Amino acid sequence: MKKLAGAIAVILLWNACKFNSEKKTLPIYGNRTPITKVVNGQTTTDTIYQTIPAFKFIDQYGDSINNKNLDGKIYVADFFFTTCPSICPIMQRNMLDVYNTFKNTNDVKILSYTIDPKHDSVAVLKKYADKLGITGNSWWFLQGKKDDTYRLAEKNYLVAVKPDSTVAGGYIHQGYFVLIDKKSRIRGAYDGTKPDEVKQLIADIKTLKSEPDQPAVK
Repeated sequence: MKKLAGAIAVILLWNACKFNSEKKTLPIYGNRTPITKVVNGQTTTDTIYQTIPAFKFIDQYGDSINNKNLDGKIYVADFFFTTCPSICPIMQRNMLDVYNTFKNTNDVKILSYTIDPKHDSVAVLKKYADKLGITGNSWWFLQGKKDDTYRLAEKNYLVAVKPDSTVAGGYIHQGYFVLIDKKSRIRGAYDGTKPDEVKQLIADIKTLKSEPDQPAVK
């Protein structure tokens, strides 16, 4: 994620330099694979971008949530646990700004994955969401198998998480809010503890919403 954050800084600076001459677009992050093919006798090269793979979790209402629920949606993902004594309360307060901005927008969702599923049952997640004032289905607090959650965080969302009995709360995790587009690609990562970066996230979601609609990745 340090490499991703560094790349974001460089690309955003480059985009800022050309902003006056063309409409802003967001970069695409993660691994990419060039695919060469011949169409009507012409050789062309397409780029296959890293995407968030299929997943299945349970939300705070006890409902099953999977990647198909996000077809055609922009969403923000983060990783937390309800007993976190350090950055999580700050992150969730800041995520409320995202929630309040887009809670009545059908094509924007928020996914908060717990990294402590043993403690964070459906009932615990529901109580946590209620305390934040979350209603409806625009912000899902998700519980799943621990190994699946950690693999998804580190391999796909590029966010580091791990148990650590030497720290308060028993876990170490990065506080990034990861922005995913309608084709399941990473379009940005923002420090969820910093209001200025969350403000930029909100602006970037609006930029994504203005992109021409494209079919979701199958």
